[in-house]
Amino acid sequence: MLCHENEGFYWSVIVIRHCSLVLWCVTLGDSELPVLQSEGDVVIGGLFPLHYLALEPEHSYRTKPQHTQCNGFDHRAFRWMMTMVFTVNEINRNSTLLPGVRLGYRILDSCDHVHTSLRGALSRMPGCLAGAPVPAVVGLASSTPTGAVAHMLGPFNIPLVSYFATCTCLTDKLSYPSFLRTVPSDLFQVRGLVQLVSHFGWRWVGILGTSDDYSRYGIQAFTQQLKDQGGCLAFHLTIPNSPTPAGLRAMADILQSSRARVVVAFATEGQLLEFLSEVSILNVTGFQWVASEAWVTASLLTSPQFHPLLQGTLGFSFPGVSIPGLGDFLLKVRPSPTPGSDGDGVGSKGPGLTAICTGSEDLRNTESSYSDVSRVRISYNVYKAVYAIAHALHQLLQCGSTGHSQLLHHLKRVNFTNQFGEKVHFDANGEPVPLYDVINWQKVSSGDIKFQKVGSYDGSAPLSQQLQIDESTIVWIGGQSQVPVSLCSTPCPPGSRQARRPGEPPCCFDCLPCAAGEISNQTGSIDCTRCPEFYWSDRDRVKCVAGIEDFLSFYDTMGIILVSLSLLGVVTTTTVTAIFHRFRATPVVKANNSELSFLLLLSLKLCFLCSLLFIGRPSAWSCGFRQAAFGVSFVLCLSCLLVKTIVVLLAFRSTVPGSNALTKLFGPSQQRTLILCSTAPQVCLCAGWLSMAPSIPFRNSSYQGLTGMVVLECKEPWPPGFYLVLGYIGLLASLCLLLAFLGRKLPDTFNEAKLITFSMLIFCAVWISFVPAYVSSPGKYTVAVEIFAILASSFGLLLCIFAPKCYIILLRPERNTKKTLRKG
Repeated sequence: MLCHENEGFYWSVIVIRHCSLVLWCVTLGDSELPVLQSEGDVVIGGLFPLHYLALEPEHSYRTKPQHTQCNGFDHRAFRWMMTMVFTVNEINRNSTLLPGVRLGYRILDSCDHVHTSLRGALSRMPGCLAGAPVPAVVGLASSTPTGAVAHMLGPFNIPLVSYFATCTCLTDKLSYPSFLRTVPSDLFQVRGLVQLVSHFGWRWVGILGTSDDYSRYGIQAFTQQLKDQGGCLAFHLTIPNSPTPAGLRAMADILQSSRARVVVAFATEGQLLEFLSEVSILNVTGFQWVASEAWVTASLLTSPQFHPLLQGTLGFSFPGVSIPGLGDFLLKVRPSPTPGSDGDGVGSKGPGLTAICTGSEDLRNTESSYSDVSRVRISYNVYKAVYAIAHALHQLLQCGSTGHSQLLHHLKRVNFTNQFGEKVHFDANGEPVPLYDVINWQKVSSGDIKFQKVGSYDGSAPLSQQLQIDESTIVWIGGQSQVPVSLCSTPCPPGSRQARRPGEPPCCFDCLPCAAGEISNQTGSIDCTRCPEFYWSDRDRVKCVAGIEDFLSFYDTMGIILVSLSLLGVVTTTTVTAIFHRFRATPVVKANNSELSFLLLLSLKLCFLCSLLFIGRPSAWSCGFRQAAFGVSFVLCLSCLLVKTIVVLLAFRSTVPGSNALTKLFGPSQQRTLILCSTAPQVCLCAGWLSMAPSIPFRNSSYQGLTGMVVLECKEPWPPGFYLVLGYIGLLASLCLLLAFLGRKLPDTFNEAKLITFSMLIFCAVWISFVPAYVSSPGKYTVAVEIFAILASSFGLLLCIFAPKCYIILLRPERNTKKTLRKG
């Protein structure tokens, strides 16, 4: 809400100025600190780390405590402080912002230390001032001192606007209700750093930090997010508050012995200076440094002694601008002989320059981080912080309200666009939009280090668009153009998987090849993927290919051999048939019932031929008829042998007086009927089997793990059908063997019983051994075992029964007479 009453506006100024005179407090001892100040209607406080080392005093508790001694003057922080002075002067010249109101400032040196920061803040508290009130404070740089001061100012609702404290811990509004900042939280910087590390494939990373809140919280968040992205910490080094040479040397040794080539450092330049000096002395180089925003643009670390160590450093920095007039203002600064100063003079106690400066030096001829304003970043955050407070004061005074709580209220709702086109506002946590530049330390021709922008990071953008990197412009460690590699183990190539080493981080692993039937088609695969059914991995284990179909082919070596044996059996049977037909009138052929012999030879020929149905690619018709043809052929063969055996036994009985009637009852017609009746059950069984549950072609992938092949076979939907067919064959074979065994001692004239006995022994031996071999044989070898059993038993019957007769017919024709048979 805007108020346009000028009278209320000026009355508010008077009220605010008078507020500090209501209450008084007394300080014990000397509370004076080095101060840069300028009086005004409203005075803004400032805390800057003009020195980056604070020595801890030794307290005896018997004398007045001494002030903390600060060492190590920071030119960059001095520029930040003078930027605040410049901004206040610029606002005072602005006729539209805070018209009629003069801003003043009181700035103290925090020494980047909690004690000095708190002492400075307490000395500026309302009611403890002899002059104008301090309604808001700009500061500080480090997170730990900032947290201490913010925690102290919070209950008084005094706004503290930080320009460089980035710890995520400061987001807690319960602990720090009056804290705001113009610098993004480490939450976004850490996300960006993790994305940066992941972008370049760095999985084995070292961490360097300190014991303060900024480092501790930043490293904690970075470590967790790095692990979530699959990275690991190689080491975590912490620089102590008071490092010793031995301790720094031990840390450098750890750094040098590590296999990690990338080090992420969460610290300020002052905290890093001693450690990096020791590392530089020991010549520990070859590391890619990744800098947090706290030191990525610190000129203190760009001296020539650090070039071999830090050239190529990458890090996140805040967007920089060139503030008009700031450079000239900084060059006009002169030391003042008085403790405080107004205008462009600097108090002699402040920076401590009077001992070495006369005040007449021309700074244009010097180069330092103080005078380098080509693209300021932290100074720009100071600039925005002062302007944010000024706009909040403008709203507060326009509305006629007073008090720190009202100023804080308006400050949280500040929303304006500055001269650089940036919208300055705070979110619910008092933080700005997270924008960063990616900075690369590049050595230029003059031999100096240049902070070159090589990318950007926008934490408010979609995840895939947050980090933008121009890799072609990056110069890496040692001036190299190749991206450094920092891995505990090289990523596993395609076709292998990671096997974690026991007791080591997940980034340290061995590579094992994928098992047969599994693939990994990406580098660094954690697991191998099993191929789908009927697919198999190629030789390199990088892709799944259609599984090779395996079956007993006519073109396989085994298939050719079995086909040859089958055809040999057919040819042999046909030859025997031709011989028997040619000599059908001879006593040998007639004596062995030529009709049954021809029928037996026909059934044997069918047995040999049915084995061909088992060879070749399984199809619906071949799967359906192969077992039926096998079953019926063998039953027909055994039925003929059974009848032959019975005929032999009855023929022997015919020599006994009174047995002619029995012989006449089993004549040719009865023999045919018995063969038909013996074969009919098998025919019915096979017909029912084919009609109800026929065998079907089936792709069996169960052997794929062993052979990598898909076996094409005939699946039996009803396995008992096959065993019933085989069982009936076994029943007839057993009966035939029994009867032939009973007639083994008949006279030589009827010696066919011996031949049948021997053939049936072979038959039974083959099929008894077939069952376990059939069950245990894998894939196409199951079919080969069955074919072998068919051929072996068929050849056994053919040779045992007909070979002796052919021998007599062809080679001993003199024995092929009735007289010889009768004499035998």
